[in-house]
Amino acid sequence: MDPVDVENMTEMTEFIILGLSDNPRLQVPLFLVFLFIYFIILLGNVLMITLICVDPSLHTPMYFFLGNLSLTDICCSSTIIPKLLAIFLSGEKTISFAECIVQLYFFMGSTCVEIFLLTAMAYDRYAAVCHPLHYSLIMRHRVCGLLAAASWTIGFVPSGTITASVTHLSFCASKVIDHFFCELMPLLKISCTDTSGPEITLFFEAALISLPAFLVTLISYIFIISAILRIRSAKGKLKAFSTCSSHLTVVSVYYLSLFSMYLRPTSTLSLGQGKILSVLYTTVTPMLNPLIYSLRNKEVKNALRKVLGR
Repeated sequence: MDPVDVENMTEMTEFIILGLSDNPRLQVPLFLVFLFIYFIILLGNVLMITLICVDPSLHTPMYFFLGNLSLTDICCSSTIIPKLLAIFLSGEKTISFAECIVQLYFFMGSTCVEIFLLTAMAYDRYAAVCHPLHYSLIMRHRVCGLLAAASWTIGFVPSGTITASVTHLSFCASKVIDHFFCELMPLLKISCTDTSGPEITLFFEAALISLPAFLVTLISYIFIISAILRIRSAKGKLKAFSTCSSHLTVVSVYYLSLFSMYLRPTSTLSLGQGKILSVLYTTVTPMLNPLIYSLRNKEVKNALRKVLGR
């Protein structure tokens, strides 16, 4: 290896995040847009958690998981957006190596947790539609608590493994990350050492987590749709489907962006496409989740009226 490269390897203590645009005229508008998005994320998800906690009618398995999902959305967006806002406002694009690794760890961890929670919610909807008479027994409090605890605990294990592999890489070629946060793919692109190990680890861990979770969700909805189709009255079908439509919408958007981002070779995905997909599931999805569940759910609307009435 060239002596200059060795020197750069030992002195690499920070990265430069390029962000979404280098145009100075766009920095303030982008700051305002993402500040608004972050405000809506915090407002919507904190409000959802508050409603679930204070309203007894929302003390059900579905809303218990939804509260955990809102907490995950806050964690994911808070890992990324504040630093991005600082870049827009100050123009200071440097980030320390330690801060970058921490950002990567919590982002990937919250992503894995969200996958498990969405799967648990799919199973909950399956139990509610396909086994309504045994629903309270299947989704009792202990089961829900164990599913949520397992989601949070196991969700951060793959993140730790991948993050640890990144800390062993050498970044002597460049310290410029062509992204708006410390995402794994751009980090691998600027490494001057062989990245096949972390890429293989990422692919298999994503496949071992995302694909089984996706299959459980898919099979759950196959049974759900089959049960709905057996309902004779159109009103009954609509009522049964309405209990699942919000979750189905969230799952569809989430998995579409996630699979497009991670379950494909890095050579087929441009950095521009990666940024768009990352914006979708790091900012847009956490913003839309509480809106989707509240606008299409009478229980949440009623709980909100009660809280506002107080």
